[in-house]
Amino acid sequence: MNKTQNTKKYNLEGRTFLFSKNTRELIRKIPKKLDNMDDCRQLIRSSGSVGANYIEANESLGKKDFLMRVRICRKEAKESTYWLKLIYINNLNFNQEINILIKESIELTRIFGAIITKYKKINSL
Repeated sequence: MNKTQNTKKYNLEGRTFLFSKNTRELIRKIPKKLDNMDDCRQLIRSSGSVGANYIEANESLGKKDFLMRVRICRKEAKESTYWLKLIYINNLNFNQEINILIKESIELTRIFGAIITKYKKINSL
């Protein structure tokens, strides 16, 4: 893996932006049925909030603010997983695209969880 690929893999601002962008691209394809509309609206909010809160964390006013923002990122990534799973149930013809996004939301949840754990450990010393 060259340096450029490595940077992209760990660029969380970019990664969370792509997650939100790819989520929106999927939603544009989903049929506009009543049972999809509310779930899609919620997914747009939660997926966008992951990246927005990570940007806020990087501009945090202090340690507590940083930790709170990263916790919100984790919460919103988990919520995105939930909405994606609900959308999956009614839109099986998009299962491959939805599964990719579910996998990414789970990975983001784990990454933010690891940041929280590491941050707590470092700051408790």
